[in-house]
This record gives sequence, C-alpha cells and structure tokens, in this order.
Amino acid sequence: MRTITWNDDAQKVEMIDQRLLPQEFKINSYNRYQDVAEAIQTMVIRGAPAIGAAAAFGLALAGFQSEATSKAGLMQDLKSAGEFLKKARPTAVNLAWAIRCMQKEAVSFQGTFDDLREHMLASAKAIADEDVEINRRLSEFGATLLEDGDHIVHHCNTGALAAVDWGTALGVIRMAHEQGKNIHVFVDETRPRLQGARLTAWELEQYGIPYDIITDGASGYLMRRGLVQKVIFGADRVAANGDVANKIGTYMLALAAYDNGIPAYAALPMSTVDFELERGDLIQIEERDEAEVLQIQLMGKRVTPESASARNFAFDVTPARLISAWITEKGVIYPPFKANLKAALAE
Repeated sequence: MRTITWNDDAQKVEMIDQRLLPQEFKINSYNRYQDVAEAIQTMVIRGAPAIGAAAAFGLALAGFQSEATSKAGLMQDLKSAGEFLKKARPTAVNLAWAIRCMQKEAVSFQGTFDDLREHMLASAKAIADEDVEINRRLSEFGATLLEDGDHIVHHCNTGALAAVDWGTALGVIRMAHEQGKNIHVFVDETRPRLQGARLTAWELEQYGIPYDIITDGASGYLMRRGLVQKVIFGADRVAANGDVANKIGTYMLALAAYDNGIPAYAALPMSTVDFELERGDLIQIEERDEAEVLQIQLMGKRVTPESASARNFAFDVTPARLISAWITEKGVIYPPFKANLKAALAE
C-alpha cells in the first residue's frame, strides 16, 4: 500500500506511522495542516518524495480549513499555511517544491472560489500519483546498473516508505530483484534513528530480498575485503553542481567507495535538484534534538552519561566528485553533472 493517501470518505490524509515500524503497523489520519507539519517534523513520515506529497496534502487541508469568504482571503491563508509547512524539515527540497507547485495551481486556477478547494485537493493527488510513476521509471533505469550476484551497501531508507510508492535507491534494488537478479543488500543501521535497521530491513523482508544489517562504520571494511560491488543511496537536496545532501553518514560511505574504486550512485527524482543552489555547502543542514542521540538504550538502559551533550546533524553533503552517477526518472546521468543535467532536461 501507499505510504500516504487521501481518504475521500473521511476527508483526511492518512500516513503510515514510520516511528513504530517494524514492531507495529499503524496508519494515522490528519485533517489539519498544522498536524501534517508536526507529522513531517516528528518523522511520522520521512523521505524527500514522501515529505513533498505530505506537504501537498497539507496545503489542500489548509484550503478546507480556511474560513475565508473570498478568493483573496483563501490565497492568503494558503500562503501562510505554506510558510508554516516549509519550516517542518528545511533540508528536504521536495517540501518547498511541492508547496510551490500547489501555490502556482492556486494562482492560475480560473474556477469559482468554492471549486478552488477541490482543485487543490486534485492537485495534491496528482503530485502523489506522479511521484509513484517517477520512482517506477527511476527504478527501471537504475536496475540496469545492478548485476546478478551484486552485493550492495544501502544507506538510510529510500524505499516505498520514503516515497508514495517504489522509492528511489531501494526502489532500484527492488526492481532489479523483481527482474530476477540475484542480489544481496548490506543495510547500514543509519544512526541515530536507525532508519536502515528498522525500515529498510522491514521493507526488504516484504520483498524477499536477502540482506544483512551492518553498523554504519562497517562498510569500509567490507569494501576493502572485496565483498561489495555497488553503493547506493538517496538524496534530500542536490545542488546544481551535483553535490548531494543526504542522511548523515553518506559522505563517509561515498569516501570509502571512492577509495576502493566502487561505484556510488545517488538515486533521486529531478524534483530533488535545487537549481538555485550553486554548490552543496550552501544547503541548510538540519540539526535535530540531541535526545535522539543521548537517549539510545542498550539492554534497556541508557548508554550515555546523564550529563552528556550531543550534536545531532541529520544530513551531510557528499561532493559531486565522489558520486559515480545520478539515477533519475530522466535516465542515468553521469559527470559532469551540471552540463549533463541540462542535456537530460532538454531531452
């Protein structure tokens, strides 16, 4: 099923609560954009494409919530809701992209005031449907890079749970598996929230794909022993020069792959590329609550001293020089990324 969907009967947006997996499968319902923003911020829903869809549905809810009696008033409420939603997760560019798309739809809509609300909902549904198709195409292109017998290191979670369906990097792995390729995945735990150990491993079990969970620091050792053929990860924001912001730990993984001559692929929809950012060091990196690091437990007990402090950067930036190729819905794009991206878009 989809990670996020609209319930027409209840007039609510529904999301799988990813904080509870793999122990519990639960679907949460929301009818206020403020609650959607909180769901994004608290990682009920996460992953750049999924966040974009959630923001779109959040803005649709804002239209239904609005008590405005004129189109101008409704437009102002939509603008305010958009600004509120954008603050939920500042690094993921899909969030702001989806809000821009929705607001453009509102501005260009020529129908009646009442019909505008329904048009916003239809636009959000279209964004969600488009995400599924984009990721399916991306996965087909990426599967051509994976060979029978490959052992692949995957970081964070990039599957259907990180999108509306299919996903990006894990979607590529799933597609290769469905094509009959015999592949094995080394799943980075992805600390501190353990999206790999909790979510990627859970998804791989649903697909029947063989995997082993590894600690975040183990991938370099596996590469040096010749046990890894490919590295693949997603992206939360990509600069125009090809630098990729992704879950913390991606930079170290890409460095190890580069040093061992192993291809490192970033799988991403074109909506993740921020054409207004020249380079990756201009990307705003979210720093989350230190409690995510400090309150980790081992055998039921906290592992850190009570007086300890922590820095909890959610993302890092991998320079374009360390990335072998982008896997996109437009095809596989190789360096130099800036020039070849323009060519891909022109096609």
